[in-house]
Amino acid sequence: MKGYHNRPEENAAAFKDGWFLTGDIATVDEEGYFTIVDRKKDMIISGGFNVYPREVDEVLFAHPKILEACAIGVPDSHFGERVKAYVVLKPDQSVTEQVIIDYCRERMANYKAPKVVEFIDKLPKSEIGKILRKGLVEMHKKKDH
Repeated sequence: MKGYHNRPEENAAAFKDGWFLTGDIATVDEEGYFTIVDRKKDMIISGGFNVYPREVDEVLFAHPKILEACAIGVPDSHFGERVKAYVVLKPDQSVTEQVIIDYCRERMANYKAPKVVEFIDKLPKSEIGKILRKGLVEMHKKKDH
């Protein structure tokens, strides 16, 4: 909790009515079990629809030529945000952006499928190997400006 110590603005945003708001988005099934589906700050709002990047990631991971992938929301003048996927291919594999987009469209609602795919050599990761979605957002901002 040291990130909240002596930081009243962070405390006000994180604690509501005695509850600590983690920023996780969860669903509950008919038996009362919770499943964390994504982080609120990572959610993409495209054309008024909520897109959970993790759901897009899971479809991308299932592609036989993809080693790693991560979806983010990028600004779009018409839809507010659009889905962009960063993809690392398995060694000695090649595939086009359109093939990846079509693959996703076949497996999810069109508004959730990436509109742009960028192939990169490696994804930014934390010291423990977690993909840093925030790092990809920063990478996109640098290229876009």
